[in-house]
Amino acid sequence: MPPALLDLTLDVVPRARFDMLNLRERMSGEDREALAPYSRALFWSSHTTAGFLDRSVAARLNSKPGVVDYVATFRAIFPEGAPYEHDQLDRRTELDPEQRLIEPRNADSHLAFIAAGMRTCVRYRNRPPEPVCFVDLDGVCAGRPRRRRTRIVGYHSEEEVTQVTVEVPVSQHPVDSINLKDSRLGLYEQIADLAFHYGVEKGRVRLALDDSERHAGVTVNEYETLLMRHDLAEVLRDPLRFAIEKGRHVWADPRAVPAKTLEYAKYDLVQIMNLLVDGLGLRESIVERLINRAVAAPADRFLRMKRSVDLLVSDDHQTGRARVVEGTYQSPILVQWHRAQRQARLLSITLTAFS
Repeated sequence: MPPALLDLTLDVVPRARFDMLNLRERMSGEDREALAPYSRALFWSSHTTAGFLDRSVAARLNSKPGVVDYVATFRAIFPEGAPYEHDQLDRRTELDPEQRLIEPRNADSHLAFIAAGMRTCVRYRNRPPEPVCFVDLDGVCAGRPRRRRTRIVGYHSEEEVTQVTVEVPVSQHPVDSINLKDSRLGLYEQIADLAFHYGVEKGRVRLALDDSERHAGVTVNEYETLLMRHDLAEVLRDPLRFAIEKGRHVWADPRAVPAKTLEYAKYDLVQIMNLLVDGLGLRESIVERLINRAVAAPADRFLRMKRSVDLLVSDDHQTGRARVVEGTYQSPILVQWHRAQRQARLLSITLTAFS
C-alpha cells in the first residue's frame, strides 16, 4: 500500500528560451509508477517565468499548437528587448556587481507570465495520458539552459479546513501592486498559524479576491520595484505600450494619431491574434475586439490576470510546522488598475488539507 501522500521533486532543463514540456514525460518510470495509485496530483513550479496555464485554458486549447499560439500572443505584446525598466540593471540597487553580470534581462517573460494568467501551482485528476504542460518563457540565458525545479504531490482527497477574510490596505493610486508576502501584512504568519492550529501537514491555500472586488487581480511573481512599480504599471495603463515601443521603426511616432495606433497594432499583432483565435476556436471578430480593448487599456478585459492563486503548503523539516512553499523570488501579488472604494481590498484565505 502506498504512503498517504507522495511528494516528488523533478528538475527539468528547457531546450530554448521559450519551451514547453510535458512533465509526465519527464518523470522517470519509477516516479510515474509511484504516482499511479493516486487519484489527484498537484504540480508546483518554483519560478516566476516558468509555470502552468490555468487548467480551463489548457482544456480549451486542447493541443500543443494551441498552447504555443496562446502564449505567442502575449510574447508578441511583450517583446524581448523592449525598453523595460526591470532590464536596466544599473538601476537595480538590490543587485551586487557580480549579480549584474549574470542577471537575465527578462522583464518581457515576467509580464507575459502575469498577463497570460499563468500559474505556479495547478491541480489535476491523475489521468496519466493527460499531459501536464510546463511552459518556460525564459529557459535559456546567455546561451545556457536554466535548470527548472518543480514538485509533484500525489494525494487521494482534499478537505477544506478553514476560510477567513482579511483586508489588504492599498494606496489611493488607481494603479498599484501589493506584495502579499510583506511581513507588515502578516499574511504568511497567519497561514502558518492556521496550518498549525488545524494540524495541516500538506495541503493548499487559495488567496482569492472577494466577489465584491472589481478592477483587480492576483498573481505570483517577482516583486521587484522597477518591474512592479514601472513596467507592470505601464502595462495596466496601456497593454500595447511595449509592443509599440519595440516597433517604432514602422512609423516615427505611432501614438501621434490614435487611428494610427490602432492600425499599427493590427499590422503588428493581427497574425498572432489569428493564431490565438484558431487555437481557442473563437469567432474571427474577436481579433479586432481584443486589439481595440488593448488600445483602450481595459486591463480587466484584455489581460488574463486571475482573481485567485493557489500556494502549496507543506511541513518544514527544520521547524516541524507547515508553511507556504515558495521559490526564491516568488511572492503573491495583488494588482489593481482602478482605485478601491475604501483603500482596502477584501481577500479570502482558504486552507485545505491533503490526505
